[in-house]
Amino acid sequence: MPQVEVITSAERRRRWSRAEKERLIAACFEPGVTASQVARSAGIHASQLFRWRKELCSRSSADEQKLIPVEIVPSLAAPSQGSSSPPAPSALQRRGGRKGIIEIELGDSRRIRVDKDVDAQALRLVLDALSGAR
Repeated sequence: MPQVEVITSAERRRRWSRAEKERLIAACFEPGVTASQVARSAGIHASQLFRWRKELCSRSSADEQKLIPVEIVPSLAAPSQGSSSPPAPSALQRRGGRKGIIEIELGDSRRIRVDKDVDAQALRLVLDALSGAR
């Protein structure tokens, strides 16, 4: 007579909270501990830990990095509709253009020029302040 296995309860998928996932992933980085050991102790497959790590890392890096739109335009802008005279050349254009200069047009005839040695954090503070000043 063949042996028959009787299942008395329906197994459900376990739902892991973000805190539980982070705890298990952090445990993988302990010295002398492998992902396989952590996975075995939690009752999951090691590939699940790697997937969680990838998902959590991609979320945090996406949250930290914000991209802003950039438009590259010709150095001489077209005259505005209400004005028939051509716009005055910028100081950068009068000097013949220096290498390493970035000119940021903010609109409302506001413009920022920075060179290649600008402190990125200081520039971010200035741009944040000006974006709120509109």
